[in-house]
Amino acid sequence: MAASIGVIDYGMGNLHSLGKALERVSGASRVIVSYDTEVLKHCDRLVLPGVGGVRECMNELRRLELNQLVAEAAREKPMLGICLGMQVMLEWSDENGGVPALGLFPGKVVRFPDPAPDARGERLKVPHMGWNRVHQSRPHPLWEGVPDEAWFYFVHSYHASPANSAHVLGTAEYGHAFAAAIARDNIAAFQFHPEKSQSTGMTLLGNFAHWSP
Repeated sequence: MAASIGVIDYGMGNLHSLGKALERVSGASRVIVSYDTEVLKHCDRLVLPGVGGVRECMNELRRLELNQLVAEAAREKPMLGICLGMQVMLEWSDENGGVPALGLFPGKVVRFPDPAPDARGERLKVPHMGWNRVHQSRPHPLWEGVPDEAWFYFVHSYHASPANSAHVLGTAEYGHAFAAAIARDNIAAFQFHPEKSQSTGMTLLGNFAHWSP
């Protein structure tokens, strides 16, 4: 039977474009978009996507008992978080007065500060939205074929602040440097949207589809 990639559907995110992108790069793998824990637990690797807020995400994951699935799968199979899916992999988010998250990585999620005007009286806008370069902090199989300082597409007001700098896989600059990608063992996560990042994003997804940590 062909290997399978499970995309976790908890009702928050554009799963159609992500599913189609994974189908394009995964070769013989089957891509299964589902909220059914019994279906997802039999997938060979999992993707946790998402857009929106951490509180709503955690509420839906708990309601569907997907938080338990993620915690168990994180111990044994390749897993990828994307955008909000990256943020909920940390221990805590400052959003909505503070929200506990999945705790797969030590650290928290913080909001971009509202910066002071520059010399021209202009401010960086929050949310951070659009294309930005990502500096690769260390080598990793997911970076194979991806140039350092490649452009990726971001949409977010909060960003991850990992407690362990060794977990940072890539950084970007928006007012200050922030973690744009993190990884440990069999888990990786991107703040940007690889499915919206043209050929470089497709290369990353293809690397994940064939990653054997």
